[in-house]
Amino acid sequence: MSEAGGVGSRRAALVAAVVLGAALVVVLVVVTPWALLPDPAGGRTPADPSSVLPPELLARAEAYAGALRPASLTSLLLGLAVSAALGLTPLGARLVRTVAGPFGGGRVAQVLLGTAAVVVLGRLATLPVSAYAEVVRHRYGISTRSWGLWLRDVAVSTAIGAAVTALALLSLLWLVRRAPRTWWAWGAAVAAGFVVVGSFLYPVVIEPAFNRFAPLPAGELRTELLALAQENGTPVQDVLVSDASRRTTALNAYVSGFGSTRRIVLYDTTLERLPDEGVESIVAHELGHVVHRDVLTGTLVGALGAGAAVALSGWLLSWTPLLRRVGARSPADPAVVPLLLLLLSVGGLLSTPVQNLVSRQVETRADLRALDLTGDAGAFASMQRGLAATNLSDPDPPAAWQWFFGSHPTGAQRIAFAEDWRRLADAG
Repeated sequence: MSEAGGVGSRRAALVAAVVLGAALVVVLVVVTPWALLPDPAGGRTPADPSSVLPPELLARAEAYAGALRPASLTSLLLGLAVSAALGLTPLGARLVRTVAGPFGGGRVAQVLLGTAAVVVLGRLATLPVSAYAEVVRHRYGISTRSWGLWLRDVAVSTAIGAAVTALALLSLLWLVRRAPRTWWAWGAAVAAGFVVVGSFLYPVVIEPAFNRFAPLPAGELRTELLALAQENGTPVQDVLVSDASRRTTALNAYVSGFGSTRRIVLYDTTLERLPDEGVESIVAHELGHVVHRDVLTGTLVGALGAGAAVALSGWLLSWTPLLRRVGARSPADPAVVPLLLLLLSVGGLLSTPVQNLVSRQVETRADLRALDLTGDAGAFASMQRGLAATNLSDPDPPAAWQWFFGSHPTGAQRIAFAEDWRRLADAG
């Protein structure tokens, strides 16, 4: 590639990244439900943590969250430190070439085994912190996993993550070799495709790797849930029960899949600990995500973000001083794998508060749908209290923590929202 061609390609990659990033921002602003309920007469209900949990449980939830937060931050920083050490120095390049050596040292072996090595090293670095967090979850009665099952879950999730990432990077670096000037454009399209395909495959490939599912027996609850889905305009194929109690005491339910694979999934713990009206309320919330196509929207947003990220990588990987620093000969050199994984980690971290800001609004819209479907604010509030009590969810986390890491509104905020809905319904 000529120098002028290289500069032009690099500039085009940056322009594409900026355009795609701007498009992503516009899409997020447009599709995010910013305003959901008008203010009731007398103003909005204040979020009160004491409305969620009694004092003794509130103190326990705060202690539990306080024990886990340092572990979460430590794990995050350790993972970034390992990724930076491998991605910004020749150490990563040497690792990629070394692990592929016994298998011939070819490009394919370097990408596949190098990716696996970087992912596994990062996981091993954070493993002691993860084990400590599991000890905390056991201490507070949240986790029921044996250590053998915990290790299996860690191994399976790491293996799946490494395999998917390795295949994605192998495809990307193949494109770099085949189209050295425009690979980032093709790569952006491929990355977007990976996101879309992964979203469809997750419920039928990934979920069964961790849980077993059985149909909910025929009865009044099953009939009510199927009717609720029908009323929502999003009929489901089945209602399944997940054996979540093998791992946790936490309560949850979700709607998984698309079209012919769509099903309601209930944790067995949810069936055991919530009354039927509480189960219906939590399922109605999940059906709210379906009717608003939140998974599809999230997939498309993720695809757009992936495209922007690859275009930005095209700009960065054409910067010769950076390649020299990491010991790579060219953007097609498998030695760039640790750098790409670092960029992926940093991009994910920087986008976290934006993703969670949008997620909190989307979750609130699903709460509104649940209230509209069931017409029962009392059952909704009771369900939120049950979730908070069993999951030991902190109803009043530090503001900075909630802003950065909070993917859902707090329990206090959700109960206050339900009360505002009730007041508006009564006034109407």
